[in-house]
Amino acid sequence: MPGLIEQLSEDAIALLIQLIQTQSFSREEDKTAELIFDFLAAHDAQPNRLGNNVWAVSKHFAPHKPTILLNSHHDTVKPGASWTADPFGAVLEGDKLIGLGSNDAGASAVSLLATFLYFEENPPAFNLICAITAEEEVSGANGIRSILPQLGRIDLGIVGEPTQMNLAIAEKGLVVLDCVAHGRTGHSARDEGENALYKALDDIQWLRSYRFPNESEFLGPVKMTVTQIQAGSQHNVVPDTCRFVVDVRTNELYSNEEIVAVVREHVQADVTPRSVHLNSSRIAPTHPLVQRGANLGRKLFGSATLSDQAVMPFDTIKVGPGDSARSHTPDEYIYLSEVRAGIKGYIELLEGFSF
Repeated sequence: MPGLIEQLSEDAIALLIQLIQTQSFSREEDKTAELIFDFLAAHDAQPNRLGNNVWAVSKHFAPHKPTILLNSHHDTVKPGASWTADPFGAVLEGDKLIGLGSNDAGASAVSLLATFLYFEENPPAFNLICAITAEEEVSGANGIRSILPQLGRIDLGIVGEPTQMNLAIAEKGLVVLDCVAHGRTGHSARDEGENALYKALDDIQWLRSYRFPNESEFLGPVKMTVTQIQAGSQHNVVPDTCRFVVDVRTNELYSNEEIVAVVREHVQADVTPRSVHLNSSRIAPTHPLVQRGANLGRKLFGSATLSDQAVMPFDTIKVGPGDSARSHTPDEYIYLSEVRAGIKGYIELLEGFSF
């Protein structure tokens, strides 16, 4: 139905412009949630809302069928000082639409909404739920995590993020470690005390050189990076505590709990993870939807950037229009042709698909 796809594409682009023009920083997405809710309602869907999360369940829903979740986010980071365009201006230069959240992940969000509406008129062999959610940029508790229990069993998730419509079939996880090395104060001139900073340096050297043995085909090795350190109160006092922070990017071969256990086994410092729920994710390359994507010429890759995949306890792929390299950059943009191609690409991926 080319006419329907073209109309939905124009509607999606109009919504994207409205979303760009409406501030939606993480935890402040109420106005864009209203826009998405009204968009679904205007297209005869039955939207639901919890907080700033909006979702719709297909009118063709049948409990005996498998269910696919279409998900993207409508929150944005705050614009940096180096923007030259108005971040909320939705400036159009030919095919190029400039604005905050245009690429990450407004284009994916509106493309998935259009895809959902297309299949409302062309029922597939599976159930569809479309959820455009909040707080993705801050991994917030009031985002997708807060509504998953209400969605019921999900068999597969398609997470909309800018991938140039290639399929990310694995994604690195994240665990941040707050570490405290302990010593004993003393006068530096008399070589007294026990220097917590030196203890921390020993730990940091281990963190810098250790390699977890299991490396992923798509994500490579686990990567540990010490990013912050703080110790001492004055020049002549040996510090009794030294605090440092470790950013750990995990692959799918380890859980975050396993990573924390290995670090604790090898360092002297007390180690406290800020959270362990942002695990790496992976879907088998043999999954039928992955195979379908590969047959359509989509590249398969592992993604270094974190998304809401990390909190979804079911198979997921990450795919969407735009380019991850534009995300969180000054004068972020999307091409309208990418949005149109994204809608057609999602439909092409799902039309006629069965588990």
